Amino acid sequence: MAQLANHPASREQAKVMNRYDITQRMIGLLKHDEAVIGGIGYTNFDLWAASATPAGRRTQNFYMLGSMGLAVPIALGVALAQPHRKVIALEGDGSILMQLGSLATVAERGQKNLAIVIMDNGAYQITGGQPTHTQAGADIVAIARGAGLAQSAWAADEAAFEELIALALKEDGPWLIGCRIDNQKPVDTTERDPSRIRDQFMRGLGTRK
Repeated sequence: MAQLANHPASREQAKVMNRYDITQRMIGLLKHDEAVIGGIGYTNFDLWAASATPAGRRTQNFYMLGSMGLAVPIALGVALAQPHRKVIALEGDGSILMQLGSLATVAERGQKNLAIVIMDNGAYQITGGQPTHTQAGADIVAIARGAGLAQSAWAADEAAFEELIALALKEDGPWLIGCRIDNQKPVDTTERDPSRIRDQFMRGLGTRK
């Protein structure tokens, strides 16, 4: 836990960062076909945009469509099925508040290959910007620690975010990384083709040829 000592103790102490920028930074650190599960909304859209390359889009990403609150449970399932692969769940504050029980499940399982990244802007942005409970004081990192996820921390800034992602990719988890983000619109929108998304993800994980 000494590795987490320099990170903010609360949500209010963390820098507000740009969601697309830190998503790009995360993608740049993935070198071993890690699986990434993108929760619904703008977190998902920025993952889609950040994963585009001249050679094609990253196939180890799964883009959820309309399944609010299920990024962590799906990521846990992938992590259980492929224990030698690192798995990252990208989730928004509104969605994780719907599924707080999943944090306790991840903690109870002690899933070593799983990391959870929470993008917290205090709003249900895609439906009109209605405030979530984090805007009123709920602290997702504190909640995660209370659920048993000892390796939980707020990212102080962009450099700290990269440090935490690198640590989660190198060391055993489970991890939870809280990120305060701005309210900027996404730069692209995920294609709404569930069958294609599923097929490409299965190919990316080597479960379908």
